[in-house]
Amino acid sequence: MLSKNELQNVISGNAEVRHGKNIQSISNYLTRKKVTSQKVEESEFLKNEEAKILIEFIHENKLWIDSIDESKYISEGAEQKVYECEDYNYILKLNDSIFYEFWLDYFHSLLLHNFFFPHLAYELIGFYKKESLFAVVKQPYVISTEPTNLENVKVFLAENGFINKKNNDYFNPELGIILEDLHDENVLTEHGALQFIDTVFYLTPSFFN
Repeated sequence: MLSKNELQNVISGNAEVRHGKNIQSISNYLTRKKVTSQKVEESEFLKNEEAKILIEFIHENKLWIDSIDESKYISEGAEQKVYECEDYNYILKLNDSIFYEFWLDYFHSLLLHNFFFPHLAYELIGFYKKESLFAVVKQPYVISTEPTNLENVKVFLAENGFINKKNNDYFNPELGIILEDLHDENVLTEHGALQFIDTVFYLTPSFFN
């Protein structure tokens, strides 16, 4: 039985998760800086201030990716751009964290995804800046062999404690986490198996209790 404590240890960096080391390092850095900033300024911490701190970390750790080969472009949605990878077993995804109030929330979502779906784990390989700041992640490439039946998604998640709240959005009251946007382009079906390739996790206040 999955416990909330297991997930809390992953988020805090006290437990390992596939491809989690870099993500946990950045998350812990942002958390520390956020606490320090709030103490000094005694004001609400904003995402643009967080982005400045994140860019400092990127500089210090040499995580910049100088260019992206636009000839490898595949598609994009509201939250990310998708590119072919040199290794055709993988794809690259550029995400500007638009679905999240803070970058820290995005990194927490990556960690949760990698915990629940380790065979489809995101590997954070760096950051790219053009019109926006993008995290660049590598993920195994999945071939859809048949249409996804969203009722199967609902059944699978219900068996794992996730309640369907509306449309393609779910909530796990025991764990205090939200999982959203699970439409048939984000959950593919490969030879009868559901493949959660794009997930949007959020932590609720009850997660930390």
